[in-house]
Amino acid sequence: MEKKNKKRSGGIAVGILKIGLFVLAVLIVSFILSEYVVERARVTNHSMESTLESDDGILIDKITYRFREPERFDIIVFKQTGTGEELVKRVIGLPFETVQIVDGKFLIDGEPIDDVKGVDAPEYAGLAQSPVELSAGEYFVVGDNREESIDSRYEQVGIVTSTRITGRVFMRIIPFSKIRFF
Repeated sequence: MEKKNKKRSGGIAVGILKIGLFVLAVLIVSFILSEYVVERARVTNHSMESTLESDDGILIDKITYRFREPERFDIIVFKQTGTGEELVKRVIGLPFETVQIVDGKFLIDGEPIDDVKGVDAPEYAGLAQSPVELSAGEYFVVGDNREESIDSRYEQVGIVTSTRITGRVFMRIIPFSKIRFF
């Protein structure tokens, strides 16, 4: 009888240990995924409307930019200097380009580019009234809601360096009726 009780208590201890190790492994994998691969976030303002709206749930790809640089028109998440707040904007200017806004058009190295379809032209040029030269690892970003967005046209945001970029928005997951890949 005593042998059966010892076997049971030993079996219970092993079972608890296995469950504990499983939970620990799940926590470690979850941490690694959210820290280095993909992160869930929420849009907190109206600067990207109508592409993304306030309170939309998004997924941020944190691994792509370890292998390649951001591309024009990517939607990125980055930390604002000073506050550390995460902002969501669209990349317009790339490293070693000159960006300027003239008569509501983006000029890259003096040539107009086609803007994103369905997005209003920027009426306010701000810092891009004069040519803005980008260096290595520097990006000029704007919100799709050009009249509401505080972006690279304003000193509060300015040029975004690659070290401030968290990742690329690759999917809207909330609301479920508007799930979409970017």
